[in-house]
Amino acid sequence: MTEATVGTGMAPADISLDLGDLHPSGHGALRLRCRIDGQQVVAADPEPGLLHRGTEKLLEARDYRQALMLANRHDWLGAAVSEIALATAVEQLLGLEVPPRATWLRTLLCEITRASAALLHLAGAATMPPRGVAVTHAPGIAAREAWLRCLEALSGGRVHPMVTRIGGLAHDAPTGWGDQIHAAVELTRSEIPQLLDAIALTVPPGIAPLTREAAVRWGVGGPIARASGLDEDLRRDAPALAYPELTDVVRVVTAHEGDALARYRVLAEQVLADLEVIEACWARTPEGPIDVRLPKVVRAPEGAAYSWLESAMGPSGAYVVSTGDVTPWRVRLRTASYANVQAMGDALPGTTLADLPAAVGSFLFVAGDLDH
Repeated sequence: MTEATVGTGMAPADISLDLGDLHPSGHGALRLRCRIDGQQVVAADPEPGLLHRGTEKLLEARDYRQALMLANRHDWLGAAVSEIALATAVEQLLGLEVPPRATWLRTLLCEITRASAALLHLAGAATMPPRGVAVTHAPGIAAREAWLRCLEALSGGRVHPMVTRIGGLAHDAPTGWGDQIHAAVELTRSEIPQLLDAIALTVPPGIAPLTREAAVRWGVGGPIARASGLDEDLRRDAPALAYPELTDVVRVVTAHEGDALARYRVLAEQVLADLEVIEACWARTPEGPIDVRLPKVVRAPEGAAYSWLESAMGPSGAYVVSTGDVTPWRVRLRTASYANVQAMGDALPGTTLADLPAAVGSFLFVAGDLDH
């Protein structure tokens, strides 16, 4: 039995895992301390938080408007969800009511972000070496591009939209946006079955099962939790934004196997289920203003507020404490990736080195989202 450090991408390690060119964190920044017996992992201890960017301290050094521009950097794959979660926490402190149209458009931005993020995770699994399809033929990428074009049409950005403002949004939906959304929905419906077929070839069943009890213990959420039999989704269980008026179309996909294949299958089937949410959200979006006029300097009263939303990987939350100044006194981020990666320690023992990339990739993380 030997001890070794296993790393993703360019992370310095004794054993390097190749997650392929499309995995959101294939470039590195995650390491695992493992005990290995022959070709099998018998113990694993994840080491998240190695970037040391100090995101929360940077947010505490910015005023509330500036903070929104940094909020989407930690989970850059679900950037709109991150900035909206922080904005709604600040709005709670201010006692600010956002115009209905802005609330509905924010909800739609969250759903578009969830779909595009999930599609990249799924495409990464479909192209993962050594059994994956070629990146040039990756299913799901065309659908992801369609969603990114929708995001870009409203915000002007594909990666960091920075469209959220305290009290609403910077831009309204452009002319023809509904047609773009409809095209993206249809393309996604056609590509998800192809993704599931490709993933079935790269991720064998039974890899890295996570029990329901372990999922509860580590506080995982999203597809990781639902693949282990936990029927939970913030959009239904703690609805914010316009989700209270979308409960008739929100459907939560679960499984009980808890293995890597189940995690990917739940993620893919949830995207399909959410297409109805997206269509209903756009159809129900009312006309009206998209922001509230605020003074030049935003000063939140003394107090604390917490807001969380469902990202593609699980709950994404922001806790903000104010002492009445123009900057927050404390900001604490609840990131989905951090909880998901911590749970690997329970699931990876028994996994062979050959199956380790598929197992690690199935825990749905983004490197910046691991930083604490």
